[in-house]
Amino acid sequence: MYHQDSIENDYEDADSIDNRVVIDLEFERQQQSYKMNDAVKSFITHFYRSIQNGKIFEITHDYEYGWNMLSEQYFKTTTWPSVESIESMIPNESMKSIFLILYKEMYFRHIYASLQGGPTLEHRFESYRNYVQLFNAILSAERPLDLELPIQWLWDIIDEFIYQFQSFCQYRAKQVKKGPNAPSNIVEEIQMLKQNSDVWNVHSVLNVLHSLVSKSNINKQLEVLKHATLSLTIGNSNANIDQTQFTKHQQELLMDLENDLFAQSSLYKMLGYFSLVGLLRLNSLFGDYYLAVNAMHYVELDIHKQSLIARVPSCIITTCYYVGFAYLMMRRYEDAIKVFVDALIYIQRTRTMFQAPARSLLNDMIAKQNEQIFYLLAIALNFYPMRIDDSINSYLKEKYSERLVKLQRGDRDELTNMFHYACPKFLSPVPPNFEGVTDQYLMEPYNQQLKVFMDEVNQQLSISDIRSFLKLYTTLPIAKLASFINKTPDELKAILLCFKHKMSNIESDQISEEFRSSSEVDFYIINDMVHIADTKVATRFSDFFIRQIQKTNDVNLPLILLTQ
Repeated sequence: MYHQDSIENDYEDADSIDNRVVIDLEFERQQQSYKMNDAVKSFITHFYRSIQNGKIFEITHDYEYGWNMLSEQYFKTTTWPSVESIESMIPNESMKSIFLILYKEMYFRHIYASLQGGPTLEHRFESYRNYVQLFNAILSAERPLDLELPIQWLWDIIDEFIYQFQSFCQYRAKQVKKGPNAPSNIVEEIQMLKQNSDVWNVHSVLNVLHSLVSKSNINKQLEVLKHATLSLTIGNSNANIDQTQFTKHQQELLMDLENDLFAQSSLYKMLGYFSLVGLLRLNSLFGDYYLAVNAMHYVELDIHKQSLIARVPSCIITTCYYVGFAYLMMRRYEDAIKVFVDALIYIQRTRTMFQAPARSLLNDMIAKQNEQIFYLLAIALNFYPMRIDDSINSYLKEKYSERLVKLQRGDRDELTNMFHYACPKFLSPVPPNFEGVTDQYLMEPYNQQLKVFMDEVNQQLSISDIRSFLKLYTTLPIAKLASFINKTPDELKAILLCFKHKMSNIESDQISEEFRSSSEVDFYIINDMVHIADTKVATRFSDFFIRQIQKTNDVNLPLILLTQ
């Protein structure tokens, strides 16, 4: 998710890796004792007691503020104490093993975020094995774990899991690319990667996400909630549901959910929901946009309804970014524009939530993603002009005026640069060939997606002039229009057919190939004469009031549930 101005910069510089001082884990563990001052010891014991007693408010405070404050104060460039060094501080109780796993997850996350030079290969291996332990404990339990964690932490676990997988794939490709003539320590790492091909395997990562979705029955819950007139939010399992609002099939699903202990557990429900977002993200990184969007089939993409369920701003913004990008690459421009605009309005309204010092990294990430979404919105509007929110439109024209002018001129280099900056870091789901990886292997996933994008750009540029001419006329002979763009009448007819096709979009919330045209300009041809119909209609104030009433109902829904 973290992009640099250059794809090559995204993947660490080779010389800096060659010169990295490899951290000896045993030495590191022996040196932890002097860092264990009273403040750190007190925090760790209090953190454990909060989790042991299920005090969600104290857990949230320790997780979001205590950990970050101590990291900044004592561990800004070093690791936290190892699990082995704190194990004796934790009493032998039922929650000890799961707490040590959770602590280790945060320990490695801190290494990825703060340690100079990044994690070593051994760090990456150990972090993966710790995730395996964590998810095995969650998924193999016969009854839901008696564990209450903040929603933000659950989202961070899934988000970091996918990020570390992404980081490992890039690191592996970079090391393998150096080949057998690399320094001896690199050759040893390549051999370790080859011998441990099961570590961070794509099938294992996908299996975890699908297993969490299945264990939580989240799709069944979302299917029921999506069609309910008045229903409970995922985080409120005590609310009453009016079953008369459901179909027979949905009532059967509801009966199944009432008997499913895992579906009633907040831990499993939220991990299941966040795993759907994880599948959206992972499939987008692989370039499988159909599968990415299909993972969100039962998820409400409306920002207000997402807020009732996810309640984690970074999750909502990530969802909008990847859904919008998938729509853009699937040529569902109208849907992409709506998602991007909703996301940008949401970021504007929630920006103050990320200003706290403890959330500086999150604030930087949101700021970067905000700019990426603006780039993608500009590209989508260039391909598919339509009316958007006035405040977003004004900001777009004010801050990115030069880029917009270049887009209107059909500047291919500008489109390439904007796509380069705004796209996710694509991955290849296939491990590299350790015997002979090509120089282009690292960039191949990006180059493939760029080629798909530029093919669409070339087709769009051929119809941009046509659109501008059609706006000026109500009827126009084909021969005259052809002379305007220096084409023959037969070539123009082919371009007009392409224009018709490009202005057709799949119906919103559908995966099926059912198209409709929402272009601001429509036309038809009779006897070599183009008849242009302006599809713009006068503002219907009734639609405005209906939308406002619906938004009011969405805001009032949690209040109604609280009074029941």
